[in-house]
Amino acid sequence: MNNLDGHSNGAPPSRSFRLDKANGKVFGVCAGIGNYFDIDTMLVRIGFVAATLLGFGSPVLIYLAVALIAD
Repeated sequence: MNNLDGHSNGAPPSRSFRLDKANGKVFGVCAGIGNYFDIDTMLVRIGFVAATLLGFGSPVLIYLAVALIAD
């Protein structure tokens, strides 16, 4: 039987994305992504910079959208 609140017997609660402003440099987006996926924040930052250079700046718009929508 399905449980309406999303928790089954003994299952951990669902994760939610949060900005990590304490460990973040600008808005805490990369730190929040690193915490959510349990990876090093520096790797997320390096990936973001690489995506920005290769994506002609469009990841900057995505970054700003996440910063404004999250939290």
